[in-house]
Amino acid sequence: MKIKRYVAADMRQAMREVREEQGDEAVILSTRRIAEGIEIIAALDYDEALMREASRQGAARAPAEPPPPPPLPVAGIEPTTAPTPRAPVAETAAPRAAISPAAARRARAAAPSAATPAAPVAERAAAAPLIERAAQDTARLRNELGSMREMLEVQLSSLAWNDLERRQPLRARVLREMTRIGIEPDVARSLVDDLPEQINAEQARYLPLGMLSRRLAVSGRALADDAPMVTALVGPTGVGKTTTIAKLAARAVMRHGADQVALVSTDHYRIGAAAQLEHYGRLLGVRVYPAYDGDSLRKVLELLRDRHTVLIDTAGVASHDPRLNQQLDTLAQANELRATLVLAANTHAQSLDDAVRAYLPLQPRACILTKLDEAPNLGGALSVLIRRRLALDYTTDGQRVPEDISVADARVLVCRAAQSLKTGVPDDSLMADRFGLAVASA
Repeated sequence: MKIKRYVAADMRQAMREVREEQGDEAVILSTRRIAEGIEIIAALDYDEALMREASRQGAARAPAEPPPPPPLPVAGIEPTTAPTPRAPVAETAAPRAAISPAAARRARAAAPSAATPAAPVAERAAAAPLIERAAQDTARLRNELGSMREMLEVQLSSLAWNDLERRQPLRARVLREMTRIGIEPDVARSLVDDLPEQINAEQARYLPLGMLSRRLAVSGRALADDAPMVTALVGPTGVGKTTTIAKLAARAVMRHGADQVALVSTDHYRIGAAAQLEHYGRLLGVRVYPAYDGDSLRKVLELLRDRHTVLIDTAGVASHDPRLNQQLDTLAQANELRATLVLAANTHAQSLDDAVRAYLPLQPRACILTKLDEAPNLGGALSVLIRRRLALDYTTDGQRVPEDISVADARVLVCRAAQSLKTGVPDDSLMADRFGLAVASA
């Protein structure tokens, strides 16, 4: 019998290591939580009869339990082995008729005061170790139950995913392909649910990509649109808002002239932010106006009401930054302002979703997806846009001004996402982790 200890960050990783090294025939002997995560003791070629015999021999060799401790003294009185004989009543007690009622009342009043609280204190002191041991046992039992639940979830997920591959191999293939290009599990499941009941291998290969492109909303807004517009670019720090404004401003200058374009800077937190925008303004021949709060922003926009294109650069603020509410209040005071959310494609999907949730009070009209050239895959960004139903205006894939910006095209983005990853097919453990429980509960 081969016994080995495994330590991993969570139950799924530990079970994956056991399965990879010992196979499906391994037997889990114990699980517990430790400081490093989860500890699993697994055995291969497990012999239950041999383990029972070893347990009986260990119990036979175990020393006998020590005798119970003597009783604790109560109220300072030493314990005795036999009761003390009582004196005859005739020699120790006076006749009842000789005790007056007043003396009897005084005796009854004095009796409670003679008793001492030592007995309850001693009992509590003796019970304290038992209570502490019971609390430790409860905590250990809770941890073991949690580990057992995680292990059962892993097993159930694996069984459900294997069953889906057996019953509906083409749908499982679609889920595997969506995982390969980085599509989030909820979007992938929704996509597979909308597939026709009967599909062939060719449809399973191309139909999901077409459905994905149809779900991705694009605004169809052309670069340097003829309609006058006041646009504020908002989003987290480092997503390329200022560079994107320079690209849009350059396109507008080429179309309408420098006198019809104005830039407004509200970024007074980041060092050099206003100077960078002013540098772009000098290169383009466009004036840059500062705005420090809601009142000054309204006055600047009133001054620029005859300009065709007004682009507002805002400070990059994280979703948990307390200054975000101040920025949202400043922009909310401006009338007829089109808020556009700027997101970086090379950001993790959860961070993108947090950013969208943080800027929802501003009701962004559309989104600009930047840094496509730096993103290892586009699936996470596309999943967030589909989940939040955000229309996409433009995409950028470089630092050149004004070349590296284009109107969003859903089919181009989906094809680029499908071709961006050259990695192998995701393994069964990952697929069970992402979709197994959802399949089991369906």
